[in-house]
Amino acid sequence: MSTLILIPARLASTRLPGKPMADISGRPMIVHVAERARESGLGRVVVATDTEAVRDAVQAHGFEAVMTRTDHESGSDRIFEALSALDPGGKVETVINVQGDLPTIDPETIRAALRPLEDRAVDIATLCVEIHRDEEKTNPNVVKVVGSPLSDTRLRALYFTRATAPWGDGPLYHHIGLYTYRRAALERFVSLSPSPLEKRERLEQLRALEAGMRIDVEIVQSVPLGVDTVEDLARAREILTSA
Repeated sequence: MSTLILIPARLASTRLPGKPMADISGRPMIVHVAERARESGLGRVVVATDTEAVRDAVQAHGFEAVMTRTDHESGSDRIFEALSALDPGGKVETVINVQGDLPTIDPETIRAALRPLEDRAVDIATLCVEIHRDEEKTNPNVVKVVGSPLSDTRLRALYFTRATAPWGDGPLYHHIGLYTYRRAALERFVSLSPSPLEKRERLEQLRALEAGMRIDVEIVQSVPLGVDTVEDLARAREILTSA
């Protein structure tokens, strides 16, 4: 499959303003994310941004960047605009959306997000990790995947929720918001209006499930560090400085 890795990046973060440009070992955080994506070896890597400073920094470090509108409500809308600009002829078959605040992500984790699309029936692929800490099981900020097991390493998603689910004995899974889309699935997804359960749970991926799209979930071993706070940034700097 022809694969394009897109990394949406915007400066307007309320908890950590300007975070794509935050310095980590002499390079902006967004450049570290692009480096991890390139190390996955899956294909072309492009940063999609609405800010010239981000574009210029990315290009200065040898990566591609594309400008997108400032009024997108979600990263999915931003990457679809970028895809349309970068590949108007429709040659790209799959798009991987890697969040721009994951500077320490293991390239193998990115590769794992492509595997469920080996099944032609799957529209969208994503990732999860088994939850082992009790406090995470009841934390609404830890999104859970409710899924039907397909193998030891894969689920078919039935629902995503902030609640503690499913009930009863057995593992619970923490959803990781890294997505791989078939091109047609991404195009359909961004054409849909926000769905009732999406608005209720505040989880965009429910729009796809409510529309009858199939999402399969690869089970990986660790949650990548998302940089949302000053403390997260300090941890990322520690990890990448000692690497």
